[in-house]
Amino acid sequence: MSTTSTNDDSRQSLRSPYIHHQATASTSTFNNSQTALPSATPTPTIPGTPRITASRKPSSLRHVSNAPPAEPAQSIKRRPSSPSAKDGKNSRNTRDTREPRIRTNPRLPHNDDVAIAPATTMYWSRAPVHGTLPMRNMRAHTVTLVDNVAWLFGGCDDKGSSKDIYCFDTDTMQWSHPEALGEVPPPCRAHTATLVDRKIVIFGGGEGPVYYDSTFILDTTTRRWFAPTFPAQSQSLPPDAAPLHPAPRRAHTAVLYNGKIYVFGGGNGLTALNDLWTLDVSRLDTSLRGGCGGGLKWTLIETEGPPAPRGYHTANLVGSVMVVMGGSDGKECFSDVWCLNLESLVWTRVSLTLSHRRLSHSSTQVGSYLFIIGGHDGFAYSSEILFYNLVNLQYEPRAVCGKPPSPRGYHVSIIADSRLFVFGGFNGHDVFDDVHVLDLAGAAYLPQVMSFRIDVE
Repeated sequence: MSTTSTNDDSRQSLRSPYIHHQATASTSTFNNSQTALPSATPTPTIPGTPRITASRKPSSLRHVSNAPPAEPAQSIKRRPSSPSAKDGKNSRNTRDTREPRIRTNPRLPHNDDVAIAPATTMYWSRAPVHGTLPMRNMRAHTVTLVDNVAWLFGGCDDKGSSKDIYCFDTDTMQWSHPEALGEVPPPCRAHTATLVDRKIVIFGGGEGPVYYDSTFILDTTTRRWFAPTFPAQSQSLPPDAAPLHPAPRRAHTAVLYNGKIYVFGGGNGLTALNDLWTLDVSRLDTSLRGGCGGGLKWTLIETEGPPAPRGYHTANLVGSVMVVMGGSDGKECFSDVWCLNLESLVWTRVSLTLSHRRLSHSSTQVGSYLFIIGGHDGFAYSSEILFYNLVNLQYEPRAVCGKPPSPRGYHVSIIADSRLFVFGGFNGHDVFDDVHVLDLAGAAYLPQVMSFRIDVE
């Protein structure tokens, strides 16, 4: 199957993330209601409209799509190294009961084909992981760093979505698989995970054609899940009344600022979104002790000059400014960068001298830079790392050596001390379970550079 550009024969082996596959479309906000057409100038063809019925209540947990039949699952290849590729009977609806995959000795990477690099240059390598390894590959999952432990939740592979939790120690490179208690969320992918104190707040996402508008909270100290309840969206509200709760969505973003989680964009199954919601979590501990999520409240925020609707973008909080990069509205892969001042609620589009189309990429703040890794440019998946300077708001080149992760999107990247970790991803055929490390080396000072601000309205 070709990519979205029908004139690019050199990229036929990498399929577009927009095409509807049974095994992988569960992470896509959009269905395949239109196909790419040949043209004299190759143009990125983005998915058609997302899937949801217009009459669906925003307060409803689940949505079932009327999407067209998908391709056979055999069209997606599983990495041969994954144990779940050998066992098609495993269900994601219960904890995996198979024998855990345990590696007692780390496998140190030996890349004879990688040139020797200066000790001060940033360097890619594959992490020598060990411990109780994940029993699945990882796509459209979340990874949240708490102290030195990265908490992985959800995501999907070619078998379906997951609700398992895995922990990765960024110091020892050891995986573990803790048992969680309480109100465990359903299998989920393309959700958001936001750290509030030592609790991880999960919102949205979905499984297959189902979209979620639910919120779950994981206390990483007690390893217990909570499912707060919110007022239902009433059908008797006046037409001009503000909704009480965000609509089901996935492929959105979330940042924490002044005790509130700001949720932007995504797709609700009918269209891409550009609305902004806040969830007040300033009294999160009190709310969980009182039960039923009392004190937690959703609010729709009106902003000035918002960008076009989009999903599979990234958002980073820099001071009081939310920086949004790329994404897709179902018709176009974006290259723009937007800044939202969370005090004035005014959007500003950044004027770029050099731009890059990206969706399903990752963006990690490393001091005064954003490290943009991988993603899809509308034609093919990328393994490129881009450096976005938050002082002059422009991209700039930097030297990187070693062997980078293969081209991919739908991965996650985090920064821990002087190393950046990349977990999993998808390249159009394979879903990955690997972990890669970018050692900052001579740039290890960057995470400490915080004496700057973004000047926007």
